[in-house]
Amino acid sequence: MTAKQIIFVPGKNPKPEETLHSKLLWRTLVEGVRRADSSVADTLLSSYAQFHLINWNDLYYHSYQDITTDIPWVDALINKHDPTEQDIRDANSWNILLGRILLTMGDDIPLLIPLLPQEVRSTDNEISRYFNNTDNVGSEVRGLLKQILRPMIENQDDVLLIGHSLGSVIAYDTLWELARQEGVKGKVDFLTLGSPLGMHYMKHRLMGLNGRGAKSYPDLIRHWINLIAEGDLVALNSKFKESFHQMLELGLVASIEDHSHGIYNLFRGDEGLDYHSSYGYMVSPVVGGVIKDWWKDR
Repeated sequence: MTAKQIIFVPGKNPKPEETLHSKLLWRTLVEGVRRADSSVADTLLSSYAQFHLINWNDLYYHSYQDITTDIPWVDALINKHDPTEQDIRDANSWNILLGRILLTMGDDIPLLIPLLPQEVRSTDNEISRYFNNTDNVGSEVRGLLKQILRPMIENQDDVLLIGHSLGSVIAYDTLWELARQEGVKGKVDFLTLGSPLGMHYMKHRLMGLNGRGAKSYPDLIRHWINLIAEGDLVALNSKFKESFHQMLELGLVASIEDHSHGIYNLFRGDEGLDYHSSYGYMVSPVVGGVIKDWWKDR
């Protein structure tokens, strides 16, 4: 019987110390599954050793976030089960609409990025280090994931690879390298949360997409499920089934599913509702339902 393994690749920005961050993410994951199926959540309680956090942020930023700033907000999140009317208004506000328009302009016409707000320009500079492989940092980041993922695939473990935000890009690139450069054979299931993979900006920089045909894409993904919360501006294009349709046509992936309506990220921090929080995604019953089905059925 193959072992079930869950790998989580976080998004950008400094994160708490690895062990503390991993336990907090696991807590929200189990709670999300509990909201979908309490009996499956009970089986997960003793399975923490099968959860693996890829701590690339320490390598990339050389700093940690103080976890004490997260704990009270996660406590509040665990005790919150539905979006409030204010949450729904905030996720559909004019600020979100304006931000979407500006980001779409930058995504369609990259020459406009220097004219966009400082936050957008700063993010562009920050993630360019990864795509340009500055000081070999992109390769080293993917190497951290390969150390965990490669032996699992070779052992034919049942793997759910979860990528949040930029972590989904790192996960995708790593799968391409393992498949197309290193010849690894096998399959994993891929769950992307708040992923920017559908953006033109990202797609033009992904591993392999300058090539042609099947070799442009990884062939290690069995089922790909993409979830995006209302108001999450990081994930501009939510239609991965269209963006990566060639993977389906070439038989490289069995299915691609998009879920982008009616999903609310309930995490509120010091700056208000965070539409993109990994904790908020993990505690969602929709995400919990995906993990529950994978844990039970595969």
